Amino acid sequence: MQRLNLELEPQLFELLERAAHANNLSIEEECLRRLGGGDRHSRYIQALVAELRADEKQRRDSEQVA
Repeated sequence: MQRLNLELEPQLFELLERAAHANNLSIEEECLRRLGGGDRHSRYIQALVAELRADEKQRRDSEQVA
C-alpha cells in the first residue's frame, strides 16, 4: 500500500473532518473517496492533485538535469 502524507491548513482539515462525519466515514476513507473521484466537484481536491502532479513533474525534470 502506498502512503500519502498531506499538510492541510486547520480550516481545511476541519471541513474534511466534517465531510467525513456527514458521510459516516473516517477521515482516511473520506480522503480516499475524494482522491478516487467520488467527489468530482471538489475544487480543492482537484487543485491539490494538480499541484501534486506539478511537483512530481518538476522533481522528475530536475533529476534528469542532474
